[in-house]
Amino acid sequence: MIKIAKWSISFFYLFIMILPNAQANPADQKPIRLAVAGMTHGHISFILGRKDKKDFQLVGVFEPNTELAQKLAGKYGLDPKLIHHNLSQMLDEVKPEAVVAFGSIFSHLAVVEECAPRGIHVMVEKPLAVNMKHATRMAELAQKYNIQLLTDYETSWYPTTAQSFKMVNEDHFVGTVRKVVIHDGHQGPKEIGCDKVFLDWLTDPVLNGGGAIVDFGCYGANLMTALTKGEKPVSVTAVTRQFKPDVYPKVDDDATIIVSYPQSQCIIQASWNWPFSRKDMEIYGDSGSIFAVNKQDMRIRGKGMTTEKTEQITSADVAVYEDPFAYFADVIHRKITIPPYGVYSLENNIRVVKILDAARESSRTGRTIKL
Repeated sequence: MIKIAKWSISFFYLFIMILPNAQANPADQKPIRLAVAGMTHGHISFILGRKDKKDFQLVGVFEPNTELAQKLAGKYGLDPKLIHHNLSQMLDEVKPEAVVAFGSIFSHLAVVEECAPRGIHVMVEKPLAVNMKHATRMAELAQKYNIQLLTDYETSWYPTTAQSFKMVNEDHFVGTVRKVVIHDGHQGPKEIGCDKVFLDWLTDPVLNGGGAIVDFGCYGANLMTALTKGEKPVSVTAVTRQFKPDVYPKVDDDATIIVSYPQSQCIIQASWNWPFSRKDMEIYGDSGSIFAVNKQDMRIRGKGMTTEKTEQITSADVAVYEDPFAYFADVIHRKITIPPYGVYSLENNIRVVKILDAARESSRTGRTIKL
């Protein structure tokens, strides 16, 4: 097991997360009043299946699709009175302190437009927005009305992500980072069994902003932005493919994005064509390498090591929030501050959308896009 230094205020603390015991909810701390905006995202189970937690109190669920709302209410045992079909009316009636968005990426702007003037904090599923026009407007609203606006990625919960960042930026295990290769995706949303309401917008170039290039390209952009502490890219080059036009006729199903930085390069491989699900990251420096294989498995090789070493990392080894909603709650309660360019931060996720915009333009024109 990798030896973890005794915790102190450090770059890693400032960068992404704090000690797991900060997630504890004091008995006298009132639960945050939480509402859900949209139920069409396949990840809706993340919040509706979280009834055992006491940090939030679910006070309302907005979903215009009546049939879907009734189906999910039955599945998760929700009181029918919680279901609403008009977002603004729900917000005024139930007065939530926070909202989590589980609709299309295009709908994120509308959620923030309704929540921000009411002083309601928002967490959206990745990515932040479909394009920079939406992202810029969302950021303006968040800043004007002083609300928290977070973006949730699965890889933000991974102990290996937290450990990789610590090893690079605190321990300097790999030396100067030169190349990062990030693979994300699966066999395809239809192939893995996503339901129709999710597929309808996930495979729509307007509602999702693209196909695999957005759905999985955002992970790599988010991780690299965090890893480099917000360093600005120099250029973006991307190639997209439609290997399954009969299945996904409107969007790409495979994308390779090269993001160039002054002294390094990030290669993002996002696909709905992998033979298996994967979310992994390879980091190469001038004196070592880190391969975060999955949530807890890592392979490392540093200076003086003749072979690779395999490690397993858990939340007992490194400080990480494995529950994004616990992180959201602690941000709202001001127990923690989101660090600049941390994986959940607005600064990071605006940069993600900018990279994705450039990647789509590069793919469309066949040119490298200078930033």
